Amino acid sequence: MVTHTQLDPLTLSERVRRHVVTMVYEAQSGHIGGSLSATDIMSVLYTRILRVDPQRPDWADRDRFILSKGHCTPVQYATLAEMGYFPVEELRTFRKKGTRLQGHSILGKPPGVENSAGALGMGLSFGLGIALGRDFRGQDFHVYVLMGDGEQNEGQVWEAAMAVANYNLERIVAIVDRNHIQNDDFTANQMAIDPIDEKYRAFGWTVRSGIDGHNLKDVEEALTWARDHRGGPACLVFETVKGKGVSIFENNPGFHGAAPNAEQYAQAMRELGGEG
Repeated sequence: MVTHTQLDPLTLSERVRRHVVTMVYEAQSGHIGGSLSATDIMSVLYTRILRVDPQRPDWADRDRFILSKGHCTPVQYATLAEMGYFPVEELRTFRKKGTRLQGHSILGKPPGVENSAGALGMGLSFGLGIALGRDFRGQDFHVYVLMGDGEQNEGQVWEAAMAVANYNLERIVAIVDRNHIQNDDFTANQMAIDPIDEKYRAFGWTVRSGIDGHNLKDVEEALTWARDHRGGPACLVFETVKGKGVSIFENNPGFHGAAPNAEQYAQAMRELGGEG
Protein backbone atom coordinates (compact mmCIF):
# COMPACT_ATOMS: atom_id res chain seq x y z
CA MET A 1 0.00 0.00 0.00
CA VAL A 2 2.88 2.43 0.67
CA THR A 3 4.23 3.87 -2.55
CA HIS A 4 7.47 5.49 -1.53
CA THR A 5 9.75 3.91 1.10
CA GLN A 6 11.93 0.95 1.93
CA LEU A 7 12.17 1.90 5.60
CA ASP A 8 11.12 -0.85 8.00
CA PRO A 9 9.08 -0.04 11.12
CA LEU A 10 11.84 -0.96 13.59
CA THR A 11 14.42 1.28 11.96
CA LEU A 12 11.96 4.14 11.74
CA SER A 13 10.93 3.72 15.39
CA GLU A 14 14.55 3.80 16.54
CA ARG A 15 15.30 6.96 14.57
CA VAL A 16 12.10 8.71 15.59
CA ARG A 17 12.61 8.07 19.30
CA ARG A 18 16.07 9.67 19.16
CA HIS A 19 14.67 12.63 17.24
CA VAL A 20 11.82 13.10 19.72
CA VAL A 21 14.12 13.26 22.73
CA THR A 22 16.60 15.56 20.99
CA MET A 23 13.91 17.93 19.71
CA VAL A 24 12.32 18.38 23.13
CA TYR A 25 15.67 18.66 24.89
CA GLU A 26 17.01 21.31 22.54
CA ALA A 27 13.76 23.31 22.65
CA GLN A 28 13.43 22.72 26.42
CA SER A 29 9.76 22.37 25.66
CA GLY A 30 7.47 19.72 24.26
CA HIS A 31 5.74 16.44 24.94
CA ILE A 32 8.04 13.45 25.20
CA GLY A 33 5.87 10.86 26.97
CA GLY A 34 2.94 10.70 24.56
CA SER A 35 5.21 10.97 21.55
CA LEU A 36 7.22 7.93 22.61
CA SER A 37 4.11 5.89 23.42
CA ALA A 38 2.80 6.45 19.89
CA THR A 39 6.10 5.96 18.03
CA ASP A 40 5.63 2.31 17.09
CA ILE A 41 2.05 2.87 15.92
CA MET A 42 3.20 5.78 13.77
CA SER A 43 6.11 3.82 12.34
CA VAL A 44 3.90 0.95 11.20
CA LEU A 45 1.29 3.32 9.80
CA TYR A 46 3.76 5.19 7.63
CA THR A 47 5.84 2.24 6.45
CA ARG A 48 3.16 -0.44 6.04
CA ILE A 49 -0.35 0.99 5.96
CA LEU A 50 -0.85 4.53 4.68
CA ARG A 51 -1.18 5.20 0.97
CA VAL A 52 0.76 8.45 0.77
CA ASP A 53 3.49 10.08 -1.27
CA PRO A 54 5.82 12.65 0.36
CA GLN A 55 6.63 14.07 -3.07
CA ARG A 56 2.92 14.78 -3.58
CA PRO A 57 1.62 15.76 -0.14
CA ASP A 58 -1.55 17.22 -1.71
CA TRP A 59 -2.33 14.11 -3.79
CA ALA A 60 -6.13 13.98 -3.78
CA ASP A 61 -6.38 10.22 -3.21
CA ARG A 62 -3.86 9.99 -0.37
CA ASP A 63 -4.91 8.45 2.92
CA ARG A 64 -5.45 11.03 5.65
CA PHE A 65 -3.79 10.76 9.05
CA ILE A 66 -5.18 13.01 11.79
CA LEU A 67 -3.16 13.53 14.97
CA SER A 68 -5.93 14.38 17.39
CA LYS A 69 -3.56 14.41 20.37
CA GLY A 70 -2.00 17.42 18.70
CA HIS A 71 0.51 18.26 21.45
CA CYS A 72 2.50 15.15 20.43
CA THR A 73 3.92 16.84 17.35
CA PRO A 74 7.49 15.62 18.03
CA VAL A 75 6.57 12.10 16.91
CA GLN A 76 4.63 13.41 13.91
CA TYR A 77 7.36 15.78 12.71
CA ALA A 78 10.10 13.19 13.22
CA THR A 79 8.14 10.57 11.30
CA LEU A 80 7.33 12.92 8.42
CA ALA A 81 10.94 14.06 8.17
CA GLU A 82 12.28 10.51 8.06
CA MET A 83 9.69 9.64 5.42
CA GLY A 84 10.93 12.48 3.21
CA TYR A 85 8.27 15.18 3.60
CA PHE A 86 10.89 17.75 4.62
CA PRO A 87 14.60 17.74 5.58
CA VAL A 88 15.53 15.93 8.78
CA GLU A 89 17.79 18.86 9.65
CA GLU A 90 14.71 21.05 10.08
CA LEU A 91 13.77 19.08 13.21
CA ARG A 92 16.36 21.20 15.04
CA THR A 93 14.04 24.21 14.65
CA PHE A 94 11.24 22.63 16.72
CA ARG A 95 9.39 25.26 18.78
CA LYS A 96 11.87 27.97 17.86
CA LYS A 97 11.08 31.42 16.50
CA GLY A 98 9.99 31.39 12.86
CA THR A 99 9.79 27.60 12.57
CA ARG A 100 7.14 25.62 10.75
CA LEU A 101 7.41 23.04 13.52
CA GLN A 102 5.15 24.49 16.16
CA GLY A 103 4.29 22.81 19.45
CA HIS A 104 0.79 21.94 18.23
CA SER A 105 -0.27 20.84 14.77
CA ILE A 106 -0.96 23.43 12.05
CA LEU A 107 -2.59 22.26 8.82
CA GLY A 108 0.02 22.07 6.05
CA LYS A 109 2.98 23.11 8.23
CA PRO A 110 5.02 21.17 7.41
CA PRO A 111 3.64 19.22 4.43
CA GLY A 112 1.95 16.04 5.59
CA VAL A 113 0.16 17.60 8.55
CA GLU A 114 -3.55 17.17 7.79
CA ASN A 115 -5.17 19.10 10.66
CA SER A 116 -4.71 21.92 13.12
CA ALA A 117 -4.91 20.90 16.77
CA GLY A 118 -4.67 22.46 20.19
CA ALA A 119 -7.57 21.71 22.47
CA LEU A 120 -8.06 17.96 22.68
CA GLY A 121 -11.06 16.05 21.37
CA MET A 122 -11.41 17.57 17.92
CA GLY A 123 -9.61 15.05 15.73
CA LEU A 124 -12.39 12.50 15.34
CA SER A 125 -14.79 15.27 14.27
CA PHE A 126 -12.18 16.43 11.76
CA GLY A 127 -11.86 12.88 10.43
CA LEU A 128 -15.63 12.56 10.24
CA GLY A 129 -15.84 15.65 8.04
CA ILE A 130 -13.08 14.40 5.75
CA ALA A 131 -14.78 11.00 5.40
CA LEU A 132 -18.15 12.57 4.60
CA GLY A 133 -16.55 14.80 1.97
CA ARG A 134 -14.70 11.82 0.52
CA ASP A 135 -17.90 9.83 0.09
CA PHE A 136 -19.75 12.84 -1.36
CA ARG A 137 -17.04 13.18 -4.00
CA GLY A 138 -16.83 9.44 -4.64
CA GLN A 139 -13.20 9.12 -3.57
CA ASP A 140 -11.59 6.01 -2.15
CA PHE A 141 -9.09 6.78 0.61
CA HIS A 142 -8.87 5.90 4.29
CA VAL A 143 -8.97 8.23 7.29
CA TYR A 144 -6.99 7.37 10.44
CA VAL A 145 -7.41 9.35 13.67
CA LEU A 146 -4.93 8.90 16.52
CA MET A 147 -6.25 9.92 19.95
CA GLY A 148 -4.93 9.79 23.48
CA ASP A 149 -6.76 7.97 26.25
CA GLY A 150 -7.05 11.05 28.46
CA GLU A 151 -8.64 12.67 25.43
CA GLN A 152 -11.55 10.28 25.78
CA ASN A 153 -12.75 12.57 28.60
CA GLU A 154 -13.86 15.07 25.95
CA GLY A 155 -17.54 15.04 25.03
CA GLN A 156 -16.80 15.99 21.44
CA VAL A 157 -15.09 12.62 20.94
CA TRP A 158 -18.36 10.83 21.69
CA GLU A 159 -20.47 13.18 19.58
CA ALA A 160 -18.18 12.38 16.66
CA ALA A 161 -18.20 8.65 17.42
CA MET A 162 -21.99 8.67 17.40
CA ALA A 163 -22.12 10.62 14.12
CA VAL A 164 -19.60 8.35 12.36
CA ALA A 165 -21.71 5.31 13.22
CA ASN A 166 -24.93 7.14 12.34
CA TYR A 167 -23.64 7.64 8.80
CA ASN A 168 -22.24 4.08 8.78
CA LEU A 169 -18.94 5.37 7.47
CA GLU A 170 -16.38 2.87 6.25
CA ARG A 171 -12.64 3.36 5.85
CA ILE A 172 -12.38 5.51 8.98
CA VAL A 173 -10.24 4.13 11.80
CA ALA A 174 -10.10 5.49 15.35
CA ILE A 175 -6.84 4.64 17.12
CA VAL A 176 -6.59 5.03 20.90
CA ASP A 177 -3.08 5.27 22.37
CA ARG A 178 -3.91 3.76 25.78
CA ASN A 179 -0.83 4.77 27.77
CA HIS A 180 -2.81 5.32 31.01
CA ILE A 181 -1.40 8.81 31.74
CA GLN A 182 -2.79 12.23 30.94
CA ASN A 183 -1.66 15.76 31.71
CA ASP A 184 -1.69 15.69 35.50
CA ASP A 185 -1.71 12.06 36.57
CA PHE A 186 -2.68 8.51 35.68
CA THR A 187 -6.00 8.44 33.83
CA ALA A 188 -7.55 6.19 36.50
CA ASN A 189 -7.02 8.98 39.05
CA GLN A 190 -8.54 11.68 36.85
CA MET A 191 -11.60 10.27 35.09
CA ALA A 192 -12.57 6.61 34.75
CA ILE A 193 -12.73 5.77 31.04
CA ASP A 194 -12.87 1.99 31.04
CA PRO A 195 -14.21 0.02 29.36
CA ILE A 196 -13.19 2.03 26.30
CA ASP A 197 -13.84 -0.86 23.93
CA GLU A 198 -17.40 -1.40 25.15
CA LYS A 199 -18.13 2.30 24.90
CA TYR A 200 -17.14 2.39 21.23
CA ARG A 201 -19.12 -0.79 20.54
CA ALA A 202 -22.17 0.78 22.16
CA PHE A 203 -21.74 3.73 19.80
CA GLY A 204 -21.77 1.39 16.79
CA TRP A 205 -18.09 0.71 16.08
CA THR A 206 -16.32 -2.59 15.50
CA VAL A 207 -13.51 -2.67 18.05
CA ARG A 208 -10.32 -4.55 18.77
CA SER A 209 -8.65 -3.81 22.10
CA GLY A 210 -5.84 -5.03 24.31
CA ILE A 211 -3.32 -4.83 21.44
CA ASP A 212 0.36 -4.48 22.39
CA GLY A 213 1.20 -1.10 20.90
CA HIS A 214 4.94 -1.80 21.00
CA ASN A 215 4.91 -5.21 19.31
CA LEU A 216 5.40 -4.20 15.70
CA LYS A 217 3.96 -7.45 14.35
CA ASP A 218 0.80 -7.07 16.45
CA VAL A 219 0.49 -3.41 15.51
CA GLU A 220 0.73 -4.19 11.81
CA GLU A 221 -1.76 -7.04 12.04
CA ALA A 222 -4.30 -4.85 13.83
CA LEU A 223 -3.87 -1.89 11.50
CA THR A 224 -4.14 -4.15 8.46
CA TRP A 225 -7.37 -5.59 9.83
CA ALA A 226 -8.76 -2.10 10.42
CA ARG A 227 -7.73 -0.95 6.95
CA ASP A 228 -9.55 -3.86 5.35
CA HIS A 229 -12.62 -3.71 7.60
CA ARG A 230 -15.95 -2.98 5.92
CA GLY A 231 -19.49 -2.58 7.22
CA GLY A 232 -18.87 0.50 9.35
CA PRO A 233 -16.11 2.23 11.32
CA ALA A 234 -13.28 0.43 13.11
CA CYS A 235 -11.61 1.29 16.41
CA LEU A 236 -8.28 -0.02 17.72
CA VAL A 237 -7.27 0.35 21.36
CA PHE A 238 -3.50 -0.12 21.77
CA GLU A 239 -1.98 -0.76 25.18
CA THR A 240 1.18 1.37 25.33
CA VAL A 241 3.74 2.72 27.78
CA LYS A 242 4.07 6.45 28.13
CA GLY A 243 7.71 7.41 27.54
CA LYS A 244 8.47 4.02 25.96
CA GLY A 245 12.16 3.35 25.36
CA VAL A 246 13.71 5.46 28.12
CA SER A 247 13.58 4.10 31.66
CA ILE A 248 13.31 7.47 33.43
CA PHE A 249 10.41 8.54 31.19
CA GLU A 250 8.41 5.31 31.21
CA ASN A 251 5.12 5.42 33.17
CA ASN A 252 6.20 8.76 34.62
CA PRO A 253 3.47 11.44 34.65
CA GLY A 254 6.18 14.02 35.23
CA PHE A 255 7.29 13.66 31.61
CA HIS A 256 3.94 14.32 30.01
CA GLY A 257 5.06 17.79 28.96
CA ALA A 258 8.46 18.32 30.58
CA ALA A 259 11.85 18.50 28.89
CA PRO A 260 14.83 16.51 30.21
CA ASN A 261 17.87 18.17 31.68
CA ALA A 262 21.37 17.51 30.33
CA GLU A 263 21.97 14.47 32.51
CA GLN A 264 18.59 12.95 31.68
CA TYR A 265 19.12 13.64 27.99
CA ALA A 266 22.49 11.87 28.02
CA GLN A 267 20.97 8.84 29.73
CA ALA A 268 18.07 8.77 27.30
CA MET A 269 20.33 8.85 24.27
CA ARG A 270 22.47 6.04 25.68
CA GLU A 271 19.38 3.90 26.17
CA LEU A 272 18.15 4.71 22.67
CA GLY A 273 21.46 3.80 21.05
CA GLY A 274 22.53 7.35 20.29
CA GLU A 275 25.26 9.51 21.72
CA GLY A 276 25.19 10.30 25.40
